[in-house]
Amino acid sequence: MITGYSLNTGESPQVVLKAEPENLAIKASETALIVVDMQNAYASKEGYLDLAGFDVSGTGPVIENINKTIEISRKAGIQVVFLQNGWDNKYVEAGGEGSPNWHKSNALKTMRKQPELSGRFLSKGGWDYELVEEIKPQQGDWVIPKTRYSGFFNTNLDTMLRSRGIRNLVFTGIATNVCVESTLRDGFHLEYFGVVLSDATHQAGPRSAHDAALLNIRTFFGWVTTLEDYSNALAK
Repeated sequence: MITGYSLNTGESPQVVLKAEPENLAIKASETALIVVDMQNAYASKEGYLDLAGFDVSGTGPVIENINKTIEISRKAGIQVVFLQNGWDNKYVEAGGEGSPNWHKSNALKTMRKQPELSGRFLSKGGWDYELVEEIKPQQGDWVIPKTRYSGFFNTNLDTMLRSRGIRNLVFTGIATNVCVESTLRDGFHLEYFGVVLSDATHQAGPRSAHDAALLNIRTFFGWVTTLEDYSNALAK
């Protein structure tokens, strides 16, 4: 069993989270739930992923599990953090031709290939950018905008977490193999203990991409668990 980082001197008890490749001991006061990019762009029909040719038909159960995870986390006193990916409506924040993001972002590429979609994807203030209707932040939650895959890139996420003594991160959201994995990797390099809920995340691409990301995470960068095991740990 691995003991997660401990800095906070509060009364939050330590619990053992069943996980792979080994169990992880954490405290709620030192843990944050990271809800990654649960936006219409990634989870809804007529959103960016859907119109770019990715299958979003399986996101319904994931949304339901994320809502359960959020509820469990709030009751346990775990900080809930929403990441929201996108750019200004002129796409300056997305980068121009000198940026690899300009070349690799499927949202940007799809809009260039289909001019009728220009300005539709991940533009701040638009429907595509907004969080899905089923998942809404509450008072006390953090909502952190980002312009690249990782929630740590050019944001104040690291500062906000450290100021609260938080070093254990539980990940849900979309996409397992892109923004979830990217944020967890950056967190690993910043000395955070990252845990992914396998049934509260969804991939961009085939199911094999989800499975490969989870394998990569539990082998090299963090831990993998389920909603059930997360709930059981916090109920004790």
